[in-house]
Amino acid sequence: MEQSLKNFLYAGVELAASMSEKFEASVNDLVKKGKISADEGKKIVDEFLSKSETKANEFETKVKEFTGKFKKKTEEEELEELKKQVADLEAKLGKAKPAPKAAATAK
Repeated sequence: MEQSLKNFLYAGVELAASMSEKFEASVNDLVKKGKISADEGKKIVDEFLSKSETKANEFETKVKEFTGKFKKKTEEEELEELKKQVADLEAKLGKAKPAPKAAATAK
């Protein structure tokens, strides 16, 4: 599950990087065609990259919160399972007669 989540996130990062490059190329194309000034183009690209970085950080925080909750829940479930196994073993040992000491030490 964790590896699948990582692969999904990496694919998202690659997509975002590709989109940023294409966006920047489109803005540069508009500058070359004279539809916007170089300063306007730079401002647009800078704003886009700034907003993208902010959203990426927000997304990363949410993913960390999600995976933290998932791991915590998993650890709690594992602990409960181990407690049940110990209780079962204690019950079995309590019902079974202890092995004689001579048999336990003999080789």
